Amino acid sequence: MEKIKFNDWKKLDLRVGQIKEVKKHPNADKLILLKVDIGDKEINLVAGIKQYYNENDLIGKKVIVFVNLESAVFRGIKSEGMILAAIDQENDIVSLLQPDSDVSNGARIQ
Repeated sequence: MEKIKFNDWKKLDLRVGQIKEVKKHPNADKLILLKVDIGDKEINLVAGIKQYYNENDLIGKKVIVFVNLESAVFRGIKSEGMILAAIDQENDIVSLLQPDSDVSNGARIQ
């Protein structure tokens, strides 16, 4: 495993976000579109979690968001960051990372 320096870790902008809206991706079966409140604004994310989560169960959920990740386009839709999840490929489980108390949207992960 490659080690990174602490100063590299400090460059990551990880924040608590709250999922406000969920839509089906018009061009992909495994992707969904999320609108996430990260405190000072709402951002749009494309996530490959459709087969693991019911869309209605995601609304209101607090998640951890990688905010300063370079934007990417997935099947024609721009994603402005990434939600973090634990992935257990052996057991086909995806689990979104969540704070264990009701911290404010936009709270920084340190």
